[in-house]
Amino acid sequence: MAWTLPPGGVDLFDVERLLLTEAAEPPLSPQDAAARDRVWDRAVKANPALFDGPVVACGELERAGPGVLRLSWVRVTYRHYALRRVSGATALPSLFVNVVQPTDDGRVLVVRMSPSTAAPGRWQLPGGSVEPPQDGAVLDEAALAGQAARELGEELGVAAAAEDLELWVVTRGENGSVGLTYLAPALPEVTLRAHFSAAATAERSQGRDSELDAIVLLGSPDELAGLDGPHADYLAPIVRRFFEQR
Repeated sequence: MAWTLPPGGVDLFDVERLLLTEAAEPPLSPQDAAARDRVWDRAVKANPALFDGPVVACGELERAGPGVLRLSWVRVTYRHYALRRVSGATALPSLFVNVVQPTDDGRVLVVRMSPSTAAPGRWQLPGGSVEPPQDGAVLDEAALAGQAARELGEELGVAAAAEDLELWVVTRGENGSVGLTYLAPALPEVTLRAHFSAAATAERSQGRDSELDAIVLLGSPDELAGLDGPHADYLAPIVRRFFEQR
């Protein structure tokens, strides 16, 4: 049964198991490829920090049974998503991991992207795009949890083991983008703030801008309204679910 998105909303899917297969990138006409490259080149001129590195897109997504999700994935580069701005062209949905990081007093952490990123000022969960496996490795459930743990370490300085992250919910929203959301063990606020500060300092010491420029701990979904700037489309549904299931 295909997984369809409710009009104007974000779909949430409870999943106990992922079935992953690799698929080939759909063919692209020379005209669409040239238009894609022009859009990408303009974006890089506007933001030289953009990087055309390898990334994973979502091919197809469907329910394969109760709690089971079948997902095919495709190797592309970030340039592929410039197709979203090419009239008549179709870009594959992006695939990303993110992490719900609770505190030991029941709040949840949200982060703001820094001005040098592709989504300046956006509030979201810590996380990032899925990267393709290297050197004969496979992209499986353990590898995806490992990527989520890596994002938590890189962005927040929190060292979490992949096996300690629970695949909690899957979302599908804007542009059909698919998010794999993991739940991390709770940590004290003082620990989270100390790790975030240390990670940001380490980035600056190496001459790099931090990917995040702020973190906030929310005590209820209503507090999202106080966060100025754009919000990731999945953020409100995920935050609401977290507090509903506490």
